[in-house]
Amino acid sequence: MSGIDSSASLNSGSARVARRIAAAAVALLTCGYFGWQSLASQTPAAVAVAQPPAVPVQATVATRRDVPLYLTGLGTVQAFNTVTVKTRVDGELQKVAFTEGQDVKAGDLLAQIDPRPFQAALDQATAKKVQDEAQLANAKLDLQRFANLATRDFATRQQLDTQKALVAQLQAQIEGDQAAIDSARTQLDYTAITSPLAGRTGIRLVDQGNIVHATDTTGLVVVTQLQPISVIFTLPEDQLDTVKAAMASGPATIVAMSRDGKKQLAEGTLELVDNLIDQSTGTIRLKGNFANRDGALWPGEFVNVRLLAHTAQDVVTIPSAALQRGPDGYYAYVVKPDGTVEMQKLQIGQIADGTAIVEIGLSAGAQVVTAGQYRLQPGARAEIARADASP
Repeated sequence: MSGIDSSASLNSGSARVARRIAAAAVALLTCGYFGWQSLASQTPAAVAVAQPPAVPVQATVATRRDVPLYLTGLGTVQAFNTVTVKTRVDGELQKVAFTEGQDVKAGDLLAQIDPRPFQAALDQATAKKVQDEAQLANAKLDLQRFANLATRDFATRQQLDTQKALVAQLQAQIEGDQAAIDSARTQLDYTAITSPLAGRTGIRLVDQGNIVHATDTTGLVVVTQLQPISVIFTLPEDQLDTVKAAMASGPATIVAMSRDGKKQLAEGTLELVDNLIDQSTGTIRLKGNFANRDGALWPGEFVNVRLLAHTAQDVVTIPSAALQRGPDGYYAYVVKPDGTVEMQKLQIGQIADGTAIVEIGLSAGAQVVTAGQYRLQPGARAEIARADASP
């Protein structure tokens, strides 16, 4: 009896396990069915949401235009003329007639040395000439008397010749007196020290009241001519032929730029190319002149000098901001008509003033990315946030 009960209990437990397994299977099938229905019911728009979002960028269009081509070198501004004003006579510096940093014209009084000793020397030389002129007048009268007596044999020939020699001697002495007067007057003029050129005075080197000498090496003041002004700059020797060609076609234009190259200071002309190449640096020196009417250039200033070599006609240009540098050289991201970007290798010519000349790799009308490249990959979608103006 107990064996029958044990068998019935075992069969009942197996039935319960079977029912649980069947219920679990039904639940899995139900979940799978509804999951499949959910995937099937998704629209294409819902699938598109899962794609990476478009990258916001800035872009512009490559254009064709004429671009001036420059040669760039580092230069130093020099005064057109520089004069250290010195005294040419000895004496007391009675007056300083200029202010430090003053603009002066040629002939303006700069300083005055005590003129009294030189005025006295001039007066003495003048008096000596008057004395000798009186003696000459008397000698000429005596010569006339001797000549009249000699015609009547009342005077010897020797007396007549001696009187002629005395007249000639006094005439020569008067010429010497005139030379002494001219020298004394020149020395007197040197006491008034004037500017030899138009320019600007520097720091005063001698104070009023000092005794100055013609042998002093320091001078009184330095006057520099700032209008016009010169710039000496260098270029690599392999650009010499290009410079010669630019000068042969007419006055070569040069532009002085600030050290950072962002600001134009002045525009002038190339005057000469040095006659010797510096073999230690492989460079050649050039000199240009600038009108400098606004005083933008100052002696001793370092500037970047750009020489206009020639003008490239109808070339493809893009902003330099669009350029990226890779292991194989320059490239740029180009926006295709479908909104995706591709990496385009470029061969670049001159890069100046924010504009790059594209020699190979891009045609006019292509849209290039100018900002936001760091977030791009080839094939990524781009959203143009703002189109820049053409360069």
